[in-house]
Amino acid sequence: MPKPRRNYLPDTTQAAYPQNNFIPIIPSPCMSSDDATDARKPLEGARRSLEEIRERLDRTHDSRERLIRGTRDVVILCSQSIISVHGDDLKTARAKADQAAALLESYRKMAPVSLTGHLVLPEQEMVEALSLLALAEGRPVPSRTRLAVSDEAYVLGLLDCVGELKRMVYDMIRRGKTEEAGQTFAMMEDIYNMLYPLATYDKIIREARRKLDVNRALLESTRAAITEEIRRSALIDTMKGAGDGI
Repeated sequence: MPKPRRNYLPDTTQAAYPQNNFIPIIPSPCMSSDDATDARKPLEGARRSLEEIRERLDRTHDSRERLIRGTRDVVILCSQSIISVHGDDLKTARAKADQAAALLESYRKMAPVSLTGHLVLPEQEMVEALSLLALAEGRPVPSRTRLAVSDEAYVLGLLDCVGELKRMVYDMIRRGKTEEAGQTFAMMEDIYNMLYPLATYDKIIREARRKLDVNRALLESTRAAITEEIRRSALIDTMKGAGDGI
């Protein structure tokens, strides 16, 4: 009986590649190397496109890392400015805030459109620092246009400023400046009331509603502290008047 003839060609049927239904092109004894190269030409455009995409992603990744490292310095300078305001060192506070603004502007120029989201946090910190400094100096809070920040950063920065104003109120109460504390508290309330309608856009401005809830609690505790201080001062004045009449 003659022996069965062996098939030395690879099995390229669909059953041999059940996972992805892909039948590879394997050079056969009848296919030259040029024929195999021609068979891969349909993927040449995709290969070049992916190489270009990888190069762009590499550049974007490097820009992102530089941006994140650099904007940390902006956040630090803004924090130092706020600390100086609470320490009544407005000259240093202004110098730190100006440094932060100049540094942020340099990073704005280098940031591609795809990375502008990484500027929200440093812009937010700058809004907070410059708003607090303006109120401490007796000047109006700067507008969003003047600061050239995003809508989200401006709203979040003002929300954070409310917490710093509470600290300022408590410092004034501790120093016996009850009237100034009341005026600062009034500004806290005004800022909160202006921002409250924006709670509707919590899905657009991240954490807006949560920060508003925190600010509401801050307002209530600050109001209680000022009310207690006014009553205490009135009681002391009454006792002094009664003592003078004896």
